[in-house]
Amino acid sequence: MPPQSAVTQKHMKKLSLSLLCLSALTFTAVAQDNSAPAADNSGRNQRDRSGETQTSGDQSNNSADIKTTAAIRRAIVHDASLSMMAKNVKIVTENGVVTLRGPVKSAEEKAKIAELAKTHAGNTRVEDQLEVKASK
Repeated sequence: MPPQSAVTQKHMKKLSLSLLCLSALTFTAVAQDNSAPAADNSGRNQRDRSGETQTSGDQSNNSADIKTTAAIRRAIVHDASLSMMAKNVKIVTENGVVTLRGPVKSAEEKAKIAELAKTHAGNTRVEDQLEVKASK
């Protein structure tokens, strides 16, 4: 059997090593930079709350308006040339007026969505409020 001081010394080394590793992990977690800037879209949210712009809550329950919105959405979703961003634009039809809102990647996408909306809207007026997102 090893002497008592050798066993104690072995346990102290293990304990010291464990505390050292735990301290290193703690300092690493504290030192991480979690200060990434928060997305600031408060201006856009305020604009939408003001009632001056169309939001999905403005979509009419009129069956003709719903059919128009659905036809435009189907045409946009089935167009393989459009990005996912473009496929997620807002389409709101109220009282026979279609409003297109949201970001798209390019002027070509903006024009393509407006064209699809006009094609599938029939006699409905189309208001194009799409925004070309600046590339980074």
